[in-house]
Amino acid sequence: MIRVLRENKKTPNWVEAAVTTAGGLNRFGEPNFRIVWGWSRLGWIGGKWADRDETGALVREVVELREEPKYFPHDRWHLERWMPPESYGSPERWEANTIESANGIRIPALGPYPSRGDWEHVFTIQTPSGDFLALTPAICDHIVRAIRWADRQPRSSNREALEAVSDRRRKEYDAFVDSMLWNESRFHAQPYVVVA
Repeated sequence: MIRVLRENKKTPNWVEAAVTTAGGLNRFGEPNFRIVWGWSRLGWIGGKWADRDETGALVREVVELREEPKYFPHDRWHLERWMPPESYGSPERWEANTIESANGIRIPALGPYPSRGDWEHVFTIQTPSGDFLALTPAICDHIVRAIRWADRQPRSSNREALEAVSDRRRKEYDAFVDSMLWNESRFHAQPYVVVA
């Protein structure tokens, strides 16, 4: 039997309270934002699994749904935001988009339809170099202020900001392509000289 040991951590109550107060509750009475430990946050993954023993030898292959750690790095705290069920489309669309077939068995690759919505990753709490960062009152305060700031921003300005970034990237790419084509045409416009 294979046993996977995971470091599970519960979010401190004072962090949960601060983040919930800042972000409010969703229509199910659950927090709109939460902080979770990477190893503790599991998500459904459906597919063909190869189970191996401690030596790496194949024990069995099975097609099934499993709950696996959702975020990497596993040994970090992660901020999540609740998304309503309608953001995932209809249950029929969910099934059509996520169903896979393995060994002739149809299985939902992302698990069942999230009828109560689900929490999605916002950011990983870590140092700029990617090292572990403990939850402290100062870190929690910074996260709470960021949540409150984001919630005050009008949705139209968020959309405009995304469109501006997309437009800038498109223009940068167009300029890059134009410069490449111009350089290529200059290269090919050079007369060929045959030396005898």
